[in-house]
Order: sequence, then structure tokens, then C-alpha cells
Amino acid sequence: MGLAARVFLVEDDGHLRRLSLTRYERLLRGEAEGFLPQYAGKRVRYALVVVDLVDRKPIEIRHVEYSWLSFDSKGRLDRSEQEKEVRLAMEVLPSISGEESLQVIDARHRFAKKSYDDRYRWKPSPDIQAAIIAATLGQNTA
Repeated sequence: MGLAARVFLVEDDGHLRRLSLTRYERLLRGEAEGFLPQYAGKRVRYALVVVDLVDRKPIEIRHVEYSWLSFDSKGRLDRSEQEKEVRLAMEVLPSISGEESLQVIDARHRFAKKSYDDRYRWKPSPDIQAAIIAATLGQNTA
């Protein structure tokens, strides 16, 4: 038994495009081979699926993350957009300064989470969710 990841790009029309984990990692690292020119200048939905494997076959979905990939004019990941996402993700963490007031509740991290979710997460339609599950677990959708 083990864990594996599956990555799917979701086209504007809802069709899925499987992206190998190697290709996805190359995109993230910004390697020379890590670009998708067909997505140049676009913002594309993707799903990152973590699955349990038995005998190298997916048997159960553990977690699905629905997010966006922003591409630059050459089809590489847009580094400035990634930096903005990381900055906002850090704001989601509650303050650890130790300065607490009994009269004021610091909710900045809650507002940052809503902003983060609005900007960097998406919710799949039931059809897209079913297609991702079927594609991940190798089920026939016919």
C-alpha cells in the first residue's frame, strides 16, 4: 500500500487532461522542459488528487485539491502570481506574536483565507468531480 498523486488540467469545456507528475513537477521547478505553450497567457483550473495504491492500482481517493495554474506568455508558470499566492497563504496563518487582547479578536487570517479561497481555489461541478473520480480510479464512464 502506498500513496500517489494524479494531476488533471480542466479545460474550459470541462474536459480533463491528465498531466504526468513528472511534467507537473517540472512546471513547478521552472525547468526548460517545464512549459505548456498551449496555455500561454492563460489561467487554468487543475485538480491534484492523492490516492491510496494497492499493487500500484488506485483504490481510494484520500484528498483532492482544486486550484489554478497561471501561465506566462511562454507557457511557463507565472512566478509573480505564485509569489502572490504564497504571500496570501502566509496571511492565512493566525498570528503567533503573543500579543493578544481580551477586547479585540484578530480575524485577519480568516479574511485572508476567504480571499485566498476566492482567488486560488475553485469548486468543481458534479460532472467534473465525477469525471475526476472516474479518471483517477480507472472507472469507465460510458
